Amino acid sequence: MTAAVLDHDSMHAHEEHHTSLPVNSRKLAIWTFIGSECMFFASLITTFVIYRDSHAKGPGPKDVFGVPLVTAGTAVLLFSSFFVVMALNGAQQGNRKKLLTWLTLTVLCGMFFVGMQVYEFTHFVHEGMGYTTNLFASSFFTLTGFHGTHVAIGTLWLGTLLKDAYKGRIPPTKAVNLEIAALYWHFVDVVWIIIFPVVYLMSLGR
Repeated sequence: MTAAVLDHDSMHAHEEHHTSLPVNSRKLAIWTFIGSECMFFASLITTFVIYRDSHAKGPGPKDVFGVPLVTAGTAVLLFSSFFVVMALNGAQQGNRKKLLTWLTLTVLCGMFFVGMQVYEFTHFVHEGMGYTTNLFASSFFTLTGFHGTHVAIGTLWLGTLLKDAYKGRIPPTKAVNLEIAALYWHFVDVVWIIIFPVVYLMSLGR
């Protein structure tokens, strides 16, 4: 009788942890969030494309854009995707040194990019291009500003995980915490890969 009860409880516990989907529920949640964010950024990019020539009043892209600086920021952001992959690999292997090294580099890359964007925005304002100067400026600041906010959030998120890693709170069994953050970080990088040519290169080439 006791064995039967134990077998029943064991089966019941197994059923509680089993789901019909082969994907971790937290991963599914972040993928759902990323899907909604794709639509959000698609609308912002489309709006910018529509209004990027609307700068009869005030400076336009050729008057303010500095491609070398943004190119450097783009390169740093792209390298950070590789860094976070290496950090995740270290977490999954239980290699604390590898995890800390690569995750630290990822956070530094995020900080550099945010700092670059703050400097860029400040420079544009000094050049006479504020948020309400013209439709080009409004659409530009809205698109890149929202992306910069996402990078800042991702940097803070990874910074929190870095703090946990230093305290030994990300063993292989909890590597999924970093994996979810890495998915978000890759999404932010992919969005910038689209924004950079559309906003900077194509606008200067017109």
